[in-house]
Amino acid sequence: MASIVRMPEIAANAESATLLSWEVEGGATVHAGDTLALIETDKATVDLVAEHDGTLSHILAPAGQEVAVGAAVAVLLENGESEEKAQTLLASLSAENVSIAAETPSRAEASCAQPAESLTHRQFASPLARRLAAERGIDLRGVQGSGPNGRVVKRDLPQAASQPAATAAENISAGSSVRTGANEHAAAVRDAIIRVPHSKMRKTIARRLSESKATVPHFYLDAECRAGALLTLREQINGSIDGKISINDLIVKAVACALRDLPEMNVTWAEEDMLHYRDVDVSVAVSTDKGLYTPVLRQVEKMSLTEISHTMNTLAQRARDDQLSPNEYQGGAFSISNLGMFGVSRFSAIINPPQSAILAVGAVQRVPIVVDDQLAIESVVKCTLSVDHRAIDGALAAQWLSRYTRYIEQPWAMLV
Repeated sequence: MASIVRMPEIAANAESATLLSWEVEGGATVHAGDTLALIETDKATVDLVAEHDGTLSHILAPAGQEVAVGAAVAVLLENGESEEKAQTLLASLSAENVSIAAETPSRAEASCAQPAESLTHRQFASPLARRLAAERGIDLRGVQGSGPNGRVVKRDLPQAASQPAATAAENISAGSSVRTGANEHAAAVRDAIIRVPHSKMRKTIARRLSESKATVPHFYLDAECRAGALLTLREQINGSIDGKISINDLIVKAVACALRDLPEMNVTWAEEDMLHYRDVDVSVAVSTDKGLYTPVLRQVEKMSLTEISHTMNTLAQRARDDQLSPNEYQGGAFSISNLGMFGVSRFSAIINPPQSAILAVGAVQRVPIVVDDQLAIESVVKCTLSVDHRAIDGALAAQWLSRYTRYIEQPWAMLV
């Protein structure tokens, strides 16, 4: 039967999402599973799909609009149903304080189409292909898609990279529909200042981190870990396997082992109780051109180093491709932020609520230290643990950091 297509709750507790673009026009015939529109949350871009075969008779929310979760965005008729069914549904929406003019499909299409562009000229493309095309200046309207129903996918872009990009004037006059990404919105230049509107993700990051610093009582503990044995173990492992284990993989393993040993650290604060987690799920910060993602590795205490490496590489690539699903970046009580690859020696990180702690890891550096009353040069990695004092006391955090340091300095202990 005819149904109202509503904005789904893609991420837990999300109140709204941005309807980036419509992938079909009003009055078009669709099949179950077809992508109707692209939706952007603070962390991902996902497809809004048709739940059954039918006709998209009315589009109720224009592209580019932020829509509340549960709000009506379209009407989908089943095959063979009349326009009267759609009008009945539209009338029922008045009870939800939604003011929608009863329009024919062609009028609905005209009122809800993206600015200056007829949807009949849209080239269907995957979210990843749209982002890559925007980055490379490729006009998707001239790309022949090899995906289902001629949809442009990532593999279609390399051969199109040599095509000349449309000029700004052409894009304005033609109403280019290429999705430029949340942090690449149109910028207005006034005098010597370029104003770039905040993306939904950037707004969310700013809000959550501001709330964290304002409401979570942070305290910080520092440690300098001798990393010579860790580097030796890594070299030995990489000399005996096909893949490569990174320093970060070993750090993830050390964190997981320390959390396994001290489960009192594997908790989060709630207003009425403390949440204790049976599994050790660790978030790892991944920087992308869109913002910071924190994909979660599940049950890390049970994973081998090669499993950690493979899972981390997969999640990091999915984050860079803007393909993470909510269950891949939500959860866990602990995060790792490693800036060592940028040469940073030491820094403090902000806790990612509702988690209780985050470990900031600097670069492995050769420095002078005193060993057995003798001056020596050794490889050292500096780490700073940020802790939520509501959930974890100082003595417990110090025990955990000592245990973590032992695993870094005696890494063979992680493997037995």
